[in-house]
Amino acid sequence: MTNKNDILSLRIPTKENPLRILMSACLAGLTCGYDGTANGEYPSALKLLHYENVKIIKFCPEEFSFGTPREMCDIHGGTGFDVLNGKAKVLTETGKDWTAGMVKASEKMLEIAKNEGVELAVMMDVSAACGSQVIYSGNRFAENKVYQIGAGVSAAQLLNNGFKVISQRDFASLERLYSKINPNHIISENLKDHHETEWYKSYFMGL
Repeated sequence: MTNKNDILSLRIPTKENPLRILMSACLAGLTCGYDGTANGEYPSALKLLHYENVKIIKFCPEEFSFGTPREMCDIHGGTGFDVLNGKAKVLTETGKDWTAGMVKASEKMLEIAKNEGVELAVMMDVSAACGSQVIYSGNRFAENKVYQIGAGVSAAQLLNNGFKVISQRDFASLERLYSKINPNHIISENLKDHHETEWYKSYFMGL
């Protein structure tokens, strides 16, 4: 898992040599969500589009393999790491097996990250492709939907290959990222990453 301390190791970018960030395309406002929307607006991610010393590379793994609009899908039997290891599957809400397509999309995302010299990925939380800390365990439309700790398939592919990955809900990490990009940014120390929130602690640890 990438955390806020990892962000501190990023270099200070310049306009001539911008920080190269790979972003889930929906977070950048592209209408590539399963229903043809951008899955809502997330100011924490959109803010990154406005810096001159940042280069945003946008990619949607699910659109790459399945187009838009499409069915919703989730991981069954494990996490994205398990999918890559052949131990879990990606199934749509109607039971179609999208495992091979998700793995192919993750390989394309990794190829882009390598070719672009990506230094950080900011990805859509909870997604079966892009989730980095929390994803669904099985069908999210089940009567008793279940969350699990883990990464989606594309996020797992990037993490396996040494890339730093955070989500748009990792607010503490993003604060440190903003301070790297803008030396005048004052970090809000009261903000938390997803795994530090009360919901996360209550759901997964019973605290």
